[in-house]
Amino acid sequence: MNPKFLRRCCAAIILIVAPILFATGAAAQAPTELDNWRHGLSLFGQLKYPPGFRYFDYVRPDAPKGGTVRLSGFGTYDNFNLVIAGLKGSQAMGVNLIYDTLMASALDEVSTSYGLLAESVRHPDDFSSVTYRLRPNAKWNDGKPVTVEDVIFSFEAFKANNPMYSTYYQHVKKVEKTGDHDVTFTFDGPGNRELPMIVGELFVLPKHWYDGVDKSGNPRNIASTSLEPPLGSGPYRIKEFVPGRSIIYERVKDYWGKDLPVNIGRDNFNEVRYEYYRDTLVSLEAFKADRIDYRSENSAKNWATAYDFPAVLDNRVVKEEFPIRISGVMQAFVMNTRRAKFADPRVRRAFNYALDFEEMNKQFFFGQYQRIASYFEGTELASSGLPSGLEREILETVRDEVPPEVFTTEYKNPISGTPEAVRANLREATRLLREAGYEVRNQKLVNAKTGEPMSVELLNIVTDPNIERLLLFYKPSLERLGITVTVRNVDEAQYENRERNWDYDIIVGSWRESLSPGNEQREYWGSKAADTVGSRNLIGIKNPAIDKLIDRLVFAKDRAELVAATHALDRVLLWNQYVVPQWTYPFVRTARWDRFAHPGKLPEYGLGGFPTVWWWDPDKAAKTGGRP
Repeated sequence: MNPKFLRRCCAAIILIVAPILFATGAAAQAPTELDNWRHGLSLFGQLKYPPGFRYFDYVRPDAPKGGTVRLSGFGTYDNFNLVIAGLKGSQAMGVNLIYDTLMASALDEVSTSYGLLAESVRHPDDFSSVTYRLRPNAKWNDGKPVTVEDVIFSFEAFKANNPMYSTYYQHVKKVEKTGDHDVTFTFDGPGNRELPMIVGELFVLPKHWYDGVDKSGNPRNIASTSLEPPLGSGPYRIKEFVPGRSIIYERVKDYWGKDLPVNIGRDNFNEVRYEYYRDTLVSLEAFKADRIDYRSENSAKNWATAYDFPAVLDNRVVKEEFPIRISGVMQAFVMNTRRAKFADPRVRRAFNYALDFEEMNKQFFFGQYQRIASYFEGTELASSGLPSGLEREILETVRDEVPPEVFTTEYKNPISGTPEAVRANLREATRLLREAGYEVRNQKLVNAKTGEPMSVELLNIVTDPNIERLLLFYKPSLERLGITVTVRNVDEAQYENRERNWDYDIIVGSWRESLSPGNEQREYWGSKAADTVGSRNLIGIKNPAIDKLIDRLVFAKDRAELVAATHALDRVLLWNQYVVPQWTYPFVRTARWDRFAHPGKLPEYGLGGFPTVWWWDPDKAAKTGGRP
């Protein structure tokens, strides 16, 4: 997977884990606090942790503090400003460690959150607004209190300066101060059960700091990239950095929130360091040389062949896989439908027939991967078989606007793997291209009416040579159809600029899907997002039927309706042939130098929980050696 999609970018994380509130109303969760104030919000009935809970079950409450953990980044960075993450510049990794949010998620529950900056929350039964009450003792790391004005400032800054957040928060009509420590978000209508928790995920920024000037006396501009270390209220601050190359975060020893139930047992390292490397292969060599402590390995080939160095063989380096339970995924070759050559779904389907996944899996992945056949792969939200029951009822409302196969045929990817199957699939691809108005002249595929050749550029980020070899494998199959194909590698900054401005034919795209999809679907597939610079609608979808299905999902009244609406959306996305689905693996592959310890029970939905709930183990470190 392209490292771009693996960044710990806060915005991406927000969209991935955004939950939906089906059980915060009085009927499902009886108020336990005066005046309907709650200590948390939950999707499925009662919260696991009651009012006054001491800490989460998956932490060690007396975990020792100390040590350093060294992690890796790819390419470079030139920005600490969260507000414009994904829009301008390249965001430094780990900046989210500086800040607090209103609420914090529990990693052993699906779609729950408990108070962090906010001590309590309430909303009416129709979900038309939500009020958060701030903790009076919450403070910035300069000692000044976190205020309602900070929350309002932060919300307005994200919404005004980042199109992604503008879409994400589009149904928040008003935010206002309703008490000394109370802030109320009013929505544009009732019934959107996700919105109360969405605004609870807000990273709160210091208004007084942004109203000031930098060391040179220049006014700070929240709409611009910046390498001035920002003021935060969170558990870490920036200690030192070399622009584009490294960054060190140090633990705030007098962090105001260190004894909150949501924080006990976590953030145990004195320092968190990121070193940036040119690409994933250089990063792997740095790990072998003990310059990085922990690595998430996304290459099946590397996992099978590259971890045979002495430190692995003598158990100083531990290989471990953790199950992915928190989300599903669609990863794919993404065709930019804003370009006329990809407007016809038959052309897009032909590109799928040209992909020999089975041979690719054998040659490159050691048979480890399975083909993705859903935008919600790996979850109960993935469609299968033919639509029935409530799902079919929902689809009937858009019958005239969707491909007829939605109702009659289960979606399946073409299967190759043998010379005969490959030839048959290429014949089918040729037939589809002919139906779409293309023909082969002098061994080149051209538009039959205009004579314009079909040419495509497969765009890749230079930091990931693993993706390049897959593009080079795909290229000859497309060329056999008469398509002129160029594989182009560009640096990270150029890649990000081209992506956010839709300047590409085909890229690798990835969308992580939470177990409770909601408003982020508009950002992924909605018509408005197709024209919003920096949005995640990489495909350029403008489809009224999909917009309607997203609305049905967002305003679902219970879990059964959410699942049915998501199945319907998934099916319509698949049958429009927007992408060539790639592959997935149901585990996170990790390798670490054995200097760390963790609680006996790791969080079920935490992907291993490293480094959040782990800690430095001096006894293990002494045996492993290599550094103090």
